Amino acid sequence: MAILLALTIGYCVLLNQRLKRLHQDRDALRQMVADLVGATNLANQAIKELKSTAVEADLSLSSRLEEAGRFGVELANHVHAGTVLMERIARITSVARHSQAIEPVEEPNKVQSALEQLSTRVRNRGAAA
Repeated sequence: MAILLALTIGYCVLLNQRLKRLHQDRDALRQMVADLVGATNLANQAIKELKSTAVEADLSLSSRLEEAGRFGVELANHVHAGTVLMERIARITSVARHSQAIEPVEEPNKVQSALEQLSTRVRNRGAAA
């Protein structure tokens, strides 16, 4: 009986040591879980900030692209108006070269009116862009 009692006490001491190690491991595991939760919260916050930054960048880029598109249309209109004007000037100079004598303009108001209409069209095309 004494031997069984001694074996039981020895086994209890052994179990006690294992329980102490288990409690130490449990505390370490609890600390590890707390660190993991903290890291997860930091990662979630970083993801939220990245999303908001991406949205801001998208809005900024969209507005800049729209502005660039408007400038492109306006520039194309100006180039077209310039091309039309150059063609008219080329035709006028061609006619002037081929004619023997340049006749004086009988109606200067018509010329002035035509120039005003041309400048109005150019401005309207620029505003439409």
